[in-house]
Amino acid sequence: MLMNDLPEQVADWADILSGKSCLWQSGQLSYGHLSAIKGHLVLLAEHLNKSAVQQSLQVLDAAGIAVEVAGVKRVADRDVLSLRLSDWSLELKQQLQQVANGWDFACVPALPDANKPGLVLMDMDSTAIQIECIDEIARLAGVGEEVAAVTRAAMEGALPFSESLRRRVKALAGADAAIIEQVIANMPLMPGLITLVEGLKAMGWKVALASGGFTPFTGHLRHILALDADFANTLEIKDGRFSGEVLGNIVDAEAKARILLELAEHFNIEPSQTVAIGDGANDLLMLAQAGLGIALHAKPLVQEQAPVCFNQLSLEGVLGLLQAP
Repeated sequence: MLMNDLPEQVADWADILSGKSCLWQSGQLSYGHLSAIKGHLVLLAEHLNKSAVQQSLQVLDAAGIAVEVAGVKRVADRDVLSLRLSDWSLELKQQLQQVANGWDFACVPALPDANKPGLVLMDMDSTAIQIECIDEIARLAGVGEEVAAVTRAAMEGALPFSESLRRRVKALAGADAAIIEQVIANMPLMPGLITLVEGLKAMGWKVALASGGFTPFTGHLRHILALDADFANTLEIKDGRFSGEVLGNIVDAEAKARILLELAEHFNIEPSQTVAIGDGANDLLMLAQAGLGIALHAKPLVQEQAPVCFNQLSLEGVLGLLQAP
């Protein structure tokens, strides 16, 4: 069968390819298996079309990589095409990114097994929720622009996180701590968050937050989503007002990576079954430590270094990726 014989929408391939083991070779579909699998490519989009597959296969053909079709699914109302590869290299991500236009992809040497116990550890600000909580506190306290500028510098990697956090918290000194409840009342969840968490629970996976933000917000999310754990920083409050200090050790990049390992050990989960999701420079160590690191609508530095980057889909795409094979 030629690629041209397949329907334009990849979702319509499911019945055609169901139960068959197929190889792509020079634009043609034939029955067979790869003798060895050294990588995986998953394409994801709200509606995935044949052009996305053709352009991706051209990259693989140019690299001399043979491709086996693993399956076509519809997960969380998103199209997911899973391919097995005869070879894999770091350079493939950059090459595939150059052609990706309107779809997301993951090109990795291995994927977690959805049928085994697993752990997802998420950042909170701009990952599990759509805002940076400290920026919202600062805005209500009248120091929004000052704090937001420091937040941007930290997330882009221009400032050490711990230094940036202390500077931002100091700017809040004297503000009414009741602002916290105002922010919680208007805290927008990231699209796909509930779908992802419910899907992970159905798989029997653990879900936790590790945030450079603050405990009232991670605690709120843990409560409403029934998460398994949350870690964040503690703002000192005296006489109902922010003191401008952070209590205890700061949850920075190193802490997040350590939390991932400690949670995996605590829940008896294999390192290869861990997934980390984040968006800022403070998440890079955690993404690198995980069996699968995913950057969500991330800053440029993170886009360059993260194993997988989602720019089109939101958190529901993570569920599609985990259920792709």
